[in-house]
Amino acid sequence: MTTATTANTTPAGTGWRTFFLVAALYDIVLGVGFFFLFDPLFAALGIALPNNTSYIHLTAAFVFVQGLGYWLVYSDAPANLGIVKLGIVYKTIFAGLAFFYLAIGQLLHPAFLVFAVADLVFLAGFVMFLRETSEQRVAG
Repeated sequence: MTTATTANTTPAGTGWRTFFLVAALYDIVLGVGFFFLFDPLFAALGIALPNNTSYIHLTAAFVFVQGLGYWLVYSDAPANLGIVKLGIVYKTIFAGLAFFYLAIGQLLHPAFLVFAVADLVFLAGFVMFLRETSEQRVAG
């Protein structure tokens, strides 16, 4: 089945493509930004750098790869539904950990709460997308 054919039979043919483009760009920009600009970003936030910056690079690279995954969904949603499912897990874990650390008073910075709220928005969208896709497959 080609992308042109599936675009007419899945929600990806509608505003969902834009949604996944935004999700992709969000994580790609965050990943690249924190990978290359962690020093000025942490300084601006008043966060001390860890004694080993590999923690920042590993996390930033992972966020970048997640963004690439959402780019694949943007490009061909029917072929990449598994990435959406993984995105649900990723967004749930990040937001859950951020809220946990906020609750125990150990969240690194309030900016990470903003990222967690954004991830909850993407999480809700991912779930709605999969439900709509599932409903269309059952009806089709």
